[in-house]
Amino acid sequence: MTMINGFISDWLSHRRVLHHMLTDVTTEQLRMKPWEKGMSLSGLVLHITGSMGMFASTVQNGAYTPAVPPKPFSTIEELKANIEAETAQTESILRTITPEQLDQPIDFFGNVLRGSVLLQNAKDHEIHHKGQMFIYLRIAGIDKLPFFVSRG
Repeated sequence: MTMINGFISDWLSHRRVLHHMLTDVTTEQLRMKPWEKGMSLSGLVLHITGSMGMFASTVQNGAYTPAVPPKPFSTIEELKANIEAETAQTESILRTITPEQLDQPIDFFGNVLRGSVLLQNAKDHEIHHKGQMFIYLRIAGIDKLPFFVSRG
């Protein structure tokens, strides 16, 4: 298994959980914030999914590439569909990344990191925020939550 394929497999084992975490979320809960200045539940989901796409595009392009703005949505079903599409798009970008791109230095806001390190940071970022999602969902009253990683 190539390095990028191993990364994608590990990343998807976490991303699949994000999809499962939204199983019992209602449209009404999407705007819930645990504190006044916090991100909404849907905002946190969009931050997680948009960030990985941004990191993948940055490694692919060799320079910071802003995240693509999320598609509008009104319901939890539309949000879930957007997440599915964004996950597929990000996986597609990741599958094009070459060993040379993984080894290239990239200036990321004053930090020069190899592409592989930037992707690892991206996965860690996603895991961090997924942990926050577990708390959000508990506050929202959702008791049935998946394990933090899914291997299949």
